[in-house]
Amino acid sequence: MRLTIDTEADSYEQAIAAVQAAYGLRPGVPAGWPDAPALDPRPDPQDLGSDDIGGGWTEQMLFQVIASLMPGARAVLRQITALGGTASYDEVQQYFARHPTDPIPPAKIGGTLTSVQAVQRRIGPAGAARLLQRDERARIYRIDPALVEGLQRAFALADDRPDLMRQ
Repeated sequence: MRLTIDTEADSYEQAIAAVQAAYGLRPGVPAGWPDAPALDPRPDPQDLGSDDIGGGWTEQMLFQVIASLMPGARAVLRQITALGGTASYDEVQQYFARHPTDPIPPAKIGGTLTSVQAVQRRIGPAGAARLLQRDERARIYRIDPALVEGLQRAFALADDRPDLMRQ
């Protein structure tokens, strides 16, 4: 028997189901436990919305962006999202300068966030405004309010599925 799993196209659940089927196992039921309760399926990016929530963005695209970001940029974007989508440069710099597990020096926050633009160009909708906008004069980071809720749902999925995040 030969079993091929395409890690680019097949989800984790599809791969497990294929292996179980190849060995004649009933999905979700451990061998020797016929009355086992059904397993809850793992959350999947496909569970997120695919409708335009603003500027051509979908919740699935937002998840792809955060999954592709370097961990530091993801943490900064998460913090700005948690603050309602608007934060001063000073708030962000102070938060990460004192962060207990993943500190980022204040001088490196801007460089850390350059990956947000790079990932947006690759994944985001064509011609969309910047996901993370910077007002240099007011020294404020801002995310379009229409996208904040979608980012919150995408980050919730990221918490449930850290295996899908770039390390």
